[in-house]
Amino acid sequence: LASELEKVVLPKKGRLSIKEKKRESDEKFKKARKQHSAVESAINALEVHGLDRCPDHGINGFRRYVSLAVLARNVQKLGALLYQQEKEERFHQAKRSRKKAA
Repeated sequence: LASELEKVVLPKKGRLSIKEKKRESDEKFKKARKQHSAVESAINALEVHGLDRCPDHGINGFRRYVSLAVLARNVQKLGALLYQQEKEERFHQAKRSRKKAA
């Protein structure tokens, strides 16, 4: 992986050498490792929402399919955020109306 990637963030299994301990205790490594978890979570969310198999053929079909899946997931997340905002606003409005009534 090191020949393909700028910074490899996958931890080594088993007993670590002193050099590996130092590398894995580095703040940049820890930060990148946390980002890796977020990426894995995003990939899982895409798979759960239909991107587990690509019915399109060829690299262009694959790119189109992945792009649409990412777009759909982003729209879903925006919808969830808007729903949460509306829910909080309704809660605050009800709270204000209860205060006025009292």
